[in-house]
Amino acid sequence: MGPEEMREKAVDLFLKRLHCSQVLAKIGQEKLGVDDPSVIKALGSFGGGIGGTGHVCGALIGAASVIGTLYSRSSLEEKENPRMWAATKAVMKQFEELTAEFGGINCGQIARVDWMDRDQVKDFYGNAESRRQHCIRVVGETARILGELLEKEAEIMAAKAAEKQSEK
Repeated sequence: MGPEEMREKAVDLFLKRLHCSQVLAKIGQEKLGVDDPSVIKALGSFGGGIGGTGHVCGALIGAASVIGTLYSRSSLEEKENPRMWAATKAVMKQFEELTAEFGGINCGQIARVDWMDRDQVKDFYGNAESRRQHCIRVVGETARILGELLEKEAEIMAAKAAEKQSEK
């Protein structure tokens, strides 16, 4: 699945009302060939910007979680790949550029919805002219950005593996 297909699938899942954090994790897991529903479930609490508070956009959190899936560890016995930091910074930088027009990386800046106000939430989902259009674009573009990054990371990992192989 290429970056453009990731974008399309992300938009489709978001329109079906999966939280942006879950969308990015689900699409990223699919790209990596991973199926871990518990991660998708855990990321539900990041919808609406960390528990509906409007803080950091869940799309960024979901993308970062995919990089963690690729490079982090699940136990103390494992080693973390230092590429995790560079890859996360790369996604963060592109996300900041993507969301600059909204004033920042927070859900509250992008969606401008008080998730605790039923009328605002109803308008967000029911009004075709609502800021949901911004969120749809941010979710889709973040998925595309993540797809491009994962393809670059795969090239880096393949080059390192080939280098190690040639040293033997």
